Amino acid sequence: MYNVVGVRFKKAGKIYYFDPLDYHLDVDDYVIVETARGIEYGKVAIPVKEVDENDVVLPLKKIIRKALIEDQIQVKENQMDAEQAFGKCFEKIREHELDMKLVDVEYTFDRNKIVFYFTAEGRVDFRNLVKDLAAIFRTRIELRQIGVRDEAKMLGGIGPCGRMLCCSTFLGDFEPVSIKMAKDQNLSLNPSKISGLCGRLMCCLKYENDEYEEAKNLMPDIGERVLTPEGPGKVVGMNLLERILQVNLVDQEHVLEYSWEEIKSQKNVEAQLTK
Repeated sequence: MYNVVGVRFKKAGKIYYFDPLDYHLDVDDYVIVETARGIEYGKVAIPVKEVDENDVVLPLKKIIRKALIEDQIQVKENQMDAEQAFGKCFEKIREHELDMKLVDVEYTFDRNKIVFYFTAEGRVDFRNLVKDLAAIFRTRIELRQIGVRDEAKMLGGIGPCGRMLCCSTFLGDFEPVSIKMAKDQNLSLNPSKISGLCGRLMCCLKYENDEYEEAKNLMPDIGERVLTPEGPGKVVGMNLLERILQVNLVDQEHVLEYSWEEIKSQKNVEAQLTK
């Protein structure tokens, strides 16, 4: 087992584990840590706890120290300089006529590197751009191509539901979302109805999917014949979340609704049903 503390570097970014050493750290404390990118400034998202060896990436990097007021000032200066760097990079992209969209610019805390995030339809030859940027900023330059979902996460916005985007407010990682989830939830398959600002399937399709999957495994399929308190019938519709079945009774034109519990014990009794 390892003692770790979870640190987040962006508002809704991924949480990384670090060795807390002997520091007493609470949620929302700011710390200085060593990362693969260099020295970074982060916020404690998970207090000190024990985790299994399989849940950490070894070797576990250490917390250098708690952040000071001077560090907060440095972060604000980095953010201001990053805004200016964004404008200069944008001009250079236009100058080189590159088919890419600049999304964000970020200084590492120790200012040893500037990271430029961009989107593009395909591969971009930005070697000359990197040379120009290195000459301007005189530090290490990294151009990182990101996807449209990452772009939405960085820029934020308001979703079709009227709330701020989940990815930019609390989702640390993107989970796979498939069109099957929309089908299982009986949603419209119109892309404009189930797509987010990024143009991809909305992340919220995943939220209730487990509940729908569980309901589908318990309840009979559309077209399956079942026994009801009023006699045999065929399932013609269902409300998965409320566990309600719509059944067309044999020799009757109208459709009745039953809760799953009313016919639950009568599933798989097709041999007893008349065709």
